[in-house]
Amino acid sequence: MARARTKGSQTALRPGAAGILVALASSAVFGLSGSFAKALLETGWSPTGAVAVRMLGAALVLAVPTAFVLRGRWSQVRSNWRTIVLFGFIGVAGCQFFYFNAVERLSVGVALLLEFLAPVLMVLWIWVATRRRPGIRTVLGTVAAVAGLVLVLDLGGSTRIDPVGVLWGLAAAVCLASYFFITAKQNDSLPPLVLATGGMFVGGATMAALGLTGVLSLDFSTTDVDLAGWRTAWWVPLIGLVLFSTVLAYVTGIIAARSLGSRVASFVSLTEVLFAVLWAWLLLSELPRPVQLAGGCLIVAGVVLVRSDESAGLPGEAAADVEPYA
Repeated sequence: MARARTKGSQTALRPGAAGILVALASSAVFGLSGSFAKALLETGWSPTGAVAVRMLGAALVLAVPTAFVLRGRWSQVRSNWRTIVLFGFIGVAGCQFFYFNAVERLSVGVALLLEFLAPVLMVLWIWVATRRRPGIRTVLGTVAAVAGLVLVLDLGGSTRIDPVGVLWGLAAAVCLASYFFITAKQNDSLPPLVLATGGMFVGGATMAALGLTGVLSLDFSTTDVDLAGWRTAWWVPLIGLVLFSTVLAYVTGIIAARSLGSRVASFVSLTEVLFAVLWAWLLLSELPRPVQLAGGCLIVAGVVLVRSDESAGLPGEAAADVEPYA
């Protein structure tokens, strides 16, 4: 009987282990986006152009599986069009545009760490709006994240961080925090893949429209790029940005959230910062200074504390089904 229980326990663990591996794979390919984008930006691409091509290209790839998921249920799109549009504006266009602008001026790791302050901003907003004092883990997590931010900015270092880049990164964090609040209210009848694809269409089309009308700069380049010490064609990082860092990343992120539950999946997604730093080091020879790496560890630890505190009131369960990160 004991043997049967042991066998059953091992079987029960397998889906969770597989889900964690899928979640790690999702973080790994999401973490590539900053390096691929920076390689393009350094050759003359504008953040607007990079976001528009990335999202429209990914939406076209996902159009067929999305149509299959929606077969006979197109009314779900009509009844949830506001959620799709808001997700496209904020979770796609806003987050990506601000993050790519931050990457243009800062290292990939620093830019992503600034965006990862979103849960802390959410806690502060909930605290102000409800006047409900957060739990001790939330307070400690917030203090740790703020202290980490000071170290990441390395204010006393010899090399000054671009303040405009910092503002872009914080804007991405605000956008990400807003995204979480919006998607937490979504209708459960809308499949995550449909939300992701619809949001990509809306976000990509928004960036393209703003560029074509002259509101934002829409620049492209066919100049070869430098990746991992090699000179390669411009379309190599572009394909990687569309297929790996967007299509594969979103699909595996959805699978992981369904397998692990959105709360556990959201914790595993924090490894995206580690992967982003690793990819930037391997592909761009870019590595944050030791004090910044220490600050990054504090930010991640702070976010872990905040997310683990259920009294914080974060709307994480609904939002984590569709990965909004870089």
